[in-house]
Amino acid sequence: MSDKARKLFEALDLDQNGILTRDEVIIALRSKGPSLAASGVLPFWGLGDVDDSSALFDAADQNGDAVLTLEEFAAVVDRRFGWH
Repeated sequence: MSDKARKLFEALDLDQNGILTRDEVIIALRSKGPSLAASGVLPFWGLGDVDDSSALFDAADQNGDAVLTLEEFAAVVDRRFGWH
């Protein structure tokens, strides 16, 4: 797991409970995405609309429990963003 994936997960975990919900991912990417991209935590091309954020969530939710652990999240974003 890359440090970048861990930092992005922590930035998206709005309630700091160690898991991400679909709404949390969508809200965080919409509200914090541009600043995360500007600071290098998220590639600019990784910014998208609600459908893109939802698709990212679905791709990462390997066990279908409607929440993402750091491990599930990192596995997808490391591969998608070429971080690992």
